[in-house]
Amino acid sequence: MSKKLLIVFVKNIKLGKVKTRLAKTIGNEAAFNIYKALVEVTEEATNNLEFDKRIYFSDAVISEKWQDNFKAVQKGTDLGERMKNAIEDGFNDGYSHIALIGSDLPNISEKIIQDGFNELIKNEIVFGPAEDGGYYLVGMSKFHNFIFENKPWSESNLLDITLKEIHQKNIDVSLLETLNDIDTFEDLQAYPKFLNLISE
Repeated sequence: MSKKLLIVFVKNIKLGKVKTRLAKTIGNEAAFNIYKALVEVTEEATNNLEFDKRIYFSDAVISEKWQDNFKAVQKGTDLGERMKNAIEDGFNDGYSHIALIGSDLPNISEKIIQDGFNELIKNEIVFGPAEDGGYYLVGMSKFHNFIFENKPWSESNLLDITLKEIHQKNIDVSLLETLNDIDTFEDLQAYPKFLNLISE
């Protein structure tokens, strides 16, 4: 078994259930097409990575996606609990370096994910900061459940609050490059490739 594990969180691609903030300006169908394209970008970025992968879907396992990988449904009442459960399961199963990413990043790449694992050689925690104040990647070489407890999910101060708590505990942490996801029409305008999907 590889000692490294990549966890990918995927929302089931359902019309009217994905990219709901974006859908308010461009409509459900266009938002659906954009999220579908973002998931494909994520698949492409993870396909050639040689360590183990576990794909966690929001509602139901989709067998044709990420074939030959472990797949399950996320468990927990909020995002923090769902991430905590997935990462804790990985450590309980013997993995020593675990990173978790979402599936809505237009610029996610194999290199960025690999960089995250490289940082875990000398740090217990790594984050990929998102421009909205959250994070697109969280990785650990030692399980710290406090990261996922009592946090302001989807708020602009999420990463700041989390880092403050980590520093107070004197835990080594590093940051990757900052990326933006596509949540609003303003975000979308920076990515012509995805903007074109509106008219399809």
